[in-house]
Amino acid sequence: MNNISQLKELRNKMKTQIDLENSDAQGQKRVVVGMATCSIAAGAAPIFDALSAGIKKAGVKDTSVVKAGCIGICMFEPIVEIHESGKEKVTYVKVKPDMVDEIINEHLLNGKIVDKYTIGAVE
Repeated sequence: MNNISQLKELRNKMKTQIDLENSDAQGQKRVVVGMATCSIAAGAAPIFDALSAGIKKAGVKDTSVVKAGCIGICMFEPIVEIHESGKEKVTYVKVKPDMVDEIINEHLLNGKIVDKYTIGAVE
């Protein structure tokens, strides 16, 4: 960072990100990927990248992919939570890259939870 304008630009970028993370707008979906140390060690970074790219490629609208810290259930990492306005959050656990397309196609595009990947199916 070399000057105040770069700092202001970074501030505005981060403010936009925070606004997206806290958005509960009607119809807005949030895909939250745990990115704590245990998450990253379990392979969360490629999951985040695959979700971001896959959502864009599939043309999923009104959906943001955001990073979170510790979700609190390390033994189930990598964890992906999907938050939709007016619905209970859905928690996908032990997510692998080959599961991402199915989660996008079934859950985000067609509204069908992929039960076999949820925390309820694994417990």
